[in-house]
Amino acid sequence: MANRGPSYGLSREVQEKIDQKYTLDLEARLVDWIILQVEGDIERPESGRLNFQSWLKDGTILCRLINSLYPPGQEPIKKIQETKMVFKQMEKISQFLQSAEAYGVNSGDLFQTVDLWEGKDMAAVQGTLSALGSMALTKDDGQYRGEPDWFHRKAQENRREFSEEQLRQGRSLIGMQMGGNTGASQSGMRGYGMPRQIM
Repeated sequence: MANRGPSYGLSREVQEKIDQKYTLDLEARLVDWIILQVEGDIERPESGRLNFQSWLKDGTILCRLINSLYPPGQEPIKKIQETKMVFKQMEKISQFLQSAEAYGVNSGDLFQTVDLWEGKDMAAVQGTLSALGSMALTKDDGQYRGEPDWFHRKAQENRREFSEEQLRQGRSLIGMQMGGNTGASQSGMRGYGMPRQIM
């Protein structure tokens, strides 16, 4: 964490719970996918949360990743500058997040810039990248490079069309959720406090 001392008490407990959500298996799958998807001279990071963070921290790989999901000429991030300036690197992370949302990733699945930059919640970064991979696999537009079993395919819309006759028949039925009176009677009921006879 940048410019911060160690955390104590409740802050430390919260950070430990967040860190426990991070998995090395998912990290390895994401690294494999990013290297395959970007198709470039990307060096594989050493395994571990801090190495994964420093690998993505400047935002360059993330921008290249989102651009690789679009056909040539339609990339959302036109110019990706390699820079050491902190605010420019954070700006690239923000551009990636905006482009990922425009691509179709749910805003609730996106991490915050400081989650990556300061390493506060790398599990959230993994979640965003997984959601992006799932969206790319689901779109099935030929831009996804990777194994089909690396991510889950999102559910597709399955619209149903009913004729007017079918709709009219459905209105006359009483669904089981509404209850019914078949088999319901008060036979065998006794007054309160009286024992029930079981035969």
